[in-house]
Amino acid sequence: MRYDAVGFDLLTALLDSWSLFADVAGGRDLGMRWHAASQSLLRGKRYRPFEDILRESAGAVGIEAAKADELIARWGQSTPWPDVPGVLPHLNSYTRFIVTNCSERLGALAAARVGKFDLVMTAERAGAYKPDPRPYRAALDALNLHRKRVLFVAGSAHDVGGAARSGMDVYWANRGRVPAPTDGRALREEEDLRGLIDVLES
Repeated sequence: MRYDAVGFDLLTALLDSWSLFADVAGGRDLGMRWHAASQSLLRGKRYRPFEDILRESAGAVGIEAAKADELIARWGQSTPWPDVPGVLPHLNSYTRFIVTNCSERLGALAAARVGKFDLVMTAERAGAYKPDPRPYRAALDALNLHRKRVLFVAGSAHDVGGAARSGMDVYWANRGRVPAPTDGRALREEEDLRGLIDVLES
């Protein structure tokens, strides 16, 4: 096989966390602004409590603090994207891991919604938020994987650059149909995971 392992972003590539933000916020537009605000507060920065970032970003877009606490309480309710359950069973012969911008507790809750993985590397454990290279490298080191033998499934444009800079090939599930990043290139870009098997078997 070309790869020994497949790594995943969790909250965009595997889970529809956007809908949970929207449901708690009371609307899609406000939920997405809340999500975007949270990402701007953490992206590439040294780790500080993820739950604090969810509360601060809520306030930044005019959402009351109680809603942030509700989001945290419901974090384990995010559902996998429709294509995910059909794809993951085909990857049982690979080491499978997650690299996520979460706390340890919330990362474990969210990952359990998708299935079993050999490792869930969180920003809290790595000490930094993606696309800082530390979370990706921490996962590779923990599993004793060579970066050239790993395909990483990115959920965001920032993940494409972060994983590529860490030496991994990247498959980009560009669910938001956003422009390509300038700091990294995906081996393949699709709207979901359904092209992943082709890449692994090519």
